[in-house]
Amino acid sequence: MPKINASTVAEHRAQQREALIGAAIDILVNEGATAVTPAAVGARAGLARSSVYQYFDSSAALLATITEEAFRRSNEALAAAMAEASGPVARVEAFFRESLRLGAEGAHRPAAALMSAGLPPACQERLMELHLEQVEPFRAAVREIGSPDPALTADLIAGMLHTALAAVDRGTPLDTVTERTLALVRRCLSPADSTVRGTPSGGARAGGTTPVG
Repeated sequence: MPKINASTVAEHRAQQREALIGAAIDILVNEGATAVTPAAVGARAGLARSSVYQYFDSSAALLATITEEAFRRSNEALAAAMAEASGPVARVEAFFRESLRLGAEGAHRPAAALMSAGLPPACQERLMELHLEQVEPFRAAVREIGSPDPALTADLIAGMLHTALAAVDRGTPLDTVTERTLALVRRCLSPADSTVRGTPSGGARAGGTTPVG
């Protein structure tokens, strides 16, 4: 039995499982889904393959767990950030700001790797479910603002987030990308009459719900 580096066996097992998940994510991001095998994950985590099978009985089980974990950790951070925001515009800004912070840490890479990995249909379906769960609070905030065609508006604004994440990946400073992106988001969500007059949308900055148009 391996040496226990925790106060209880349960805590030790939890730590080993976490180490295996971390190793699997690292392999996924850097080498692709086909490289995520019990043997490779065990070697990366410093555990024998037989030990890996105590937690995951196949490559498919590892990928399924990564799928859940790739979103769980980000969703918790996004929910916490949005909970502190007051008003729908502020919640959209919080979603963008936290998404970019997570992106700078590489949190989006496991999900991106999974989406391009040619997973089995069941895994692809679950991946899409998790993605929709992640973006629903953002989409709900856009609906609350009262934008015309809120679903399309949310999709278009989300496109800016994808572009911003790509800029961060290329090495553009996070603060620069974040502030420029949020400035554009505020303009997109500002009341139309304020935009036409060329005046700032104070209500939008305060999280107001004045409908666009």
